[in-house]
Amino acid sequence: MTSESVQPVSGPNRRAVVAAVGAAGLTVALTACGSDDKASDSSTEQGAAGGGATNSEGGSSAGAGAGGAALAKTADIPEGSGKIFKDEKVVVSQPAAGDFKAFSTICTHQNCPMVDLKDDIISCTCHGSQFSVLDGSVKKGPAVKPLEAKQVTVNGDSITLA
Repeated sequence: MTSESVQPVSGPNRRAVVAAVGAAGLTVALTACGSDDKASDSSTEQGAAGGGATNSEGGSSAGAGAGGAALAKTADIPEGSGKIFKDEKVVVSQPAAGDFKAFSTICTHQNCPMVDLKDDIISCTCHGSQFSVLDGSVKKGPAVKPLEAKQVTVNGDSITLA
């Protein structure tokens, strides 16, 4: 009979276990901080280029018959700035006299609602992103995508969300 020494089978060492747990925790944390904007990518990119108002005197009628809610009178929207409509989650702006645009007030970074408007900048209180209400562009991160454009219709002196 031979005498062999029995060597216990060793498992992973403490360092490997701690590293694996740390990596798993980091993965969970980064996943929670990310956002899944794949579904809204095309509408965001399309919206940043458009988002203007249609005019009943010969402009596009894409949203004219949609029966949207009347938001405001044209005189209520200051030129070079805008006005937030909390219930509709939209900001309507007037970049130039008679030119009206609308954008979502939902931040593209982490979907926080924005209600802080000063001059032509709307700010997100969650993480500090800032956007221009005149064109929806990002003025300060962490957001990198512009605001989603919304369609408004101007009929006389009434602005309607399409």
